[in-house]
Amino acid sequence: MPSERPDDGAAQPRSLNQVAVPRPAATILLLRDGAAGLEVFMVVRNHAIDFAGGAMVFPGGRVDEADATLGDPFRIAAIREAFEETGVLLARRDGAMLGAHDLPREAPFGTLLAEHSLQPATDALHHFAHWITPTDMPKRFDTHFFAAHTPAAQLARHDGGEAVEGIWINPLDAVRAGDEGRATLVFATRLNLLRLARHKRADHVLADASPVVTVQPVPFIGADGNKWIRIPAEAGYGMSEYKAVTRPMKPIS
Repeated sequence: MPSERPDDGAAQPRSLNQVAVPRPAATILLLRDGAAGLEVFMVVRNHAIDFAGGAMVFPGGRVDEADATLGDPFRIAAIREAFEETGVLLARRDGAMLGAHDLPREAPFGTLLAEHSLQPATDALHHFAHWITPTDMPKRFDTHFFAAHTPAAQLARHDGGEAVEGIWINPLDAVRAGDEGRATLVFATRLNLLRLARHKRADHVLADASPVVTVQPVPFIGADGNKWIRIPAEAGYGMSEYKAVTRPMKPIS
């Protein structure tokens, strides 16, 4: 499936038999414990963005070449995207996790870290899932999902550009918003919200030792004549076949 912010660059022209190469991407599930239980920070993508515009997603995007110079490129990309899209910076200075800050999101990420003597907290990320966009899509992404505690002293907020709204929400409430047409959820987002909803607290998510199984959805036409989607049963989402559903979107309330 696509990354949560896969809008970088246009889809490349291809022949009818040519399969697009998936681009490396990373997504982050920023977690906290709210009054009613587990909450995750989600953003609403700008409607002007060509891919999944208007969808409610986890922050994330394409892996940049510079990310590999700072460590594991997928983990670095997840940390960088979280900072650029929400202002939350998962980094340490002298071994201590960074607290409240006013660091500029516009600065080159590697330069910002070096100038402020910060080290990206890649060990704070829990590998949660791995999805690859189906082969029939013109724009494909190889996306690793990571989960992390949000430092209590840091305020998550959308960037006002690519993301036009930010919200802390219980995973099941987000699924209901999608099912009721109050929000748009792409398939991978919905299923990963349902996986999150199995846990009551953030530390329960981060302690989950379930193996990560790569998911590359396979669309097919079922016996009922409708479009269905198949994923590996061993990926741990509870089902292996899902009916493709398109719901009209209503304003988010």
